[in-house]
Amino acid sequence: MSIPTVKLASGATVPQVGFGLWKVPNDTAGEIVYKAIENGYRHFDGACDYGNEKEVGQGFRKAIKDGLVKREDLWITSKLWATFHDPKHIEAAATKTLSDLGLDYLDLYLIHFPLPLQYVDPAERYPPGWSIAADKWETKTADVPLADTWKAMEGLVEKGLVKNIGVCNFQGGLLLDLVRSARIKPAMLQIEHHPYLVQPQLLNLCKDLGIAVTAYSSFGPVSYREIQSPKAAGTPLLAENEVVTKVAEAHSKTPAQILLRWAVQRGLLVIPKSNSADRQKQNLDIFSFELSAEQVESISALDKGLRFNDPGDYLNPPQRIFA
Repeated sequence: MSIPTVKLASGATVPQVGFGLWKVPNDTAGEIVYKAIENGYRHFDGACDYGNEKEVGQGFRKAIKDGLVKREDLWITSKLWATFHDPKHIEAAATKTLSDLGLDYLDLYLIHFPLPLQYVDPAERYPPGWSIAADKWETKTADVPLADTWKAMEGLVEKGLVKNIGVCNFQGGLLLDLVRSARIKPAMLQIEHHPYLVQPQLLNLCKDLGIAVTAYSSFGPVSYREIQSPKAAGTPLLAENEVVTKVAEAHSKTPAQILLRWAVQRGLLVIPKSNSADRQKQNLDIFSFELSAEQVESISALDKGLRFNDPGDYLNPPQRIFA
């Protein structure tokens, strides 16, 4: 199955459909990654915060050893966690991720949140999570300017540890500030994006700036119901929405395939996750059909400005980065 690619400002090309590694269980992560590679995935999106990079790396190494792929066939993304924003910790954080994954370089390294937190020594707790202490749910921020963090990220590119750098969960004002001082422009913005949270102005800004956009949580509340989010529990599932199901019936596709097609047809990259081999294949099979302009518009009209991954809702004290 041939997967289209998206060209970044750096000239690199990324498969438009990737495999998201959030909530992939540690005990089966290596096997799931290996099976995903067998099923045609070449783009994988992870993070140190997911706590499964060692096991994910085992899947990569086995697939390479068995001749399924070469390292250069894979696009592997990871993310800098919030406790490592101070420039003196950034190279060590990236190096630990590379060591855990068993890689010499990352294709893309993203700032996970625009929210620097106080440093937590990896020897004491890793991944550090949102709280300052393992037994106390309290978030403590750090006074680290974004420009300082970005300069250290640029240093990772210059040292060959990462090929491209970008950001996650940033809004327009921060992006505009970042590009004014950056020597290496952000190649990618990764955001929560689904028909309940369309963010057209932010997408248009990224187009203006030449920044590619990856959508996470393409299926809306379903992933957040799994972690008992009150906001998600009270929100109807997109896969059961009448607009989505009617489009799915018209194309003889699943609602999940329609939601992914809606995103890629509008130029975004997507990173769905599934532990099922059949659903992995279905999530790749979204280029054999096309939504009409009316169908795209009807799905976009479901927009509620509804965000499920908001530190302003779930951290103590709230961190209102999307205010």
